[in-house]
Amino acid sequence: MNDIRRILTRGSARAWLLLGALFCGFFALSEAGYSFFGVATTFSVLENFATFGLVALGLGLTLLIREFDISMAGMFSLGGCIAVLLGKIDPALGLAAAVAVGLCGGAAQGFILVRLHLGSVPVTLGGLLTFFGIAYVLTGNRTVSLQGLNVALAINAPVFGVFSAHSIITIILFVIASFFVAYTRIGRDMIAIGGDPRAAAVAGVNTRAITIGVFASSGMLFALAGALMSFSLSAASPAGLSDVTVPAVAAVILGGASLAGGTARPLGMAAGVLVICLLRTGLTSLGVSPHVHEIVSGAILMAIAISDCPDWPSIRPRFTLRRQHQGSAGES
Repeated sequence: MNDIRRILTRGSARAWLLLGALFCGFFALSEAGYSFFGVATTFSVLENFATFGLVALGLGLTLLIREFDISMAGMFSLGGCIAVLLGKIDPALGLAAAVAVGLCGGAAQGFILVRLHLGSVPVTLGGLLTFFGIAYVLTGNRTVSLQGLNVALAINAPVFGVFSAHSIITIILFVIASFFVAYTRIGRDMIAIGGDPRAAAVAGVNTRAITIGVFASSGMLFALAGALMSFSLSAASPAGLSDVTVPAVAAVILGGASLAGGTARPLGMAAGVLVICLLRTGLTSLGVSPHVHEIVSGAILMAIAISDCPDWPSIRPRFTLRRQHQGSAGES
């Protein structure tokens, strides 16, 4: 029993087990006559994965070093607006500019954080409002559109039936991040910082440089996600690109991330994103109201939070002893 609990509390393994359970459940419903599995459904799941997968990856990397970047929605929106505005001239220029802005904006937040010894939440909250403000100024608080649908068609065109350029880019970046965290010295240093920043610094880890680098990477991923999303829609607006925070945070938590740091892994984050995407697509295919999606997702997150309770091993024996004592008292 303890071995099973250790597996279930190991974030990445738990996320993949949950993904497998969802897959089996929807497969059983398909066998019962509900139309679910197919090329179109798989394509939809992967498109949803591409929509906020990079946002979840950027957030997860900051959680890995025991920080929390809440500027994701602002940079996502700003990156999308810049990509479309400059994409009217050249889509490649728009994409490059969005990535550069994300890189610089994230690095600036990281620099302020380590230079002034501030917490990541107030710094990135300021970044969130600043990036949103810039996006509103650049667009004049209106929707901006690309000329024609060529870029959108190229981004969304099916590849091998179930992939698109958007989802392929997202998958490649998850693979690169997984390799980097697992097999490079910087990746191991990131894990060490998440485990104990002071001990990592004493051991010779350049915590400041890594923190700035991680925030620069997260900003780049947020902006890239916004740019690709805007290209796929052939339009962008600050308000229309802001609804990524909740699903991204939910996916990262499902993937095993912890505010205590040191536990998040890119593959676990990918599994968490896929769980959210499969759940949403599956419930939609079954005709379930979108409002119920949030209830189900919230219930799963609550169950995971309860299972992660550090006092759970001691709570259960106390609860069992109390029941035995009540039973003995009743018999007497």
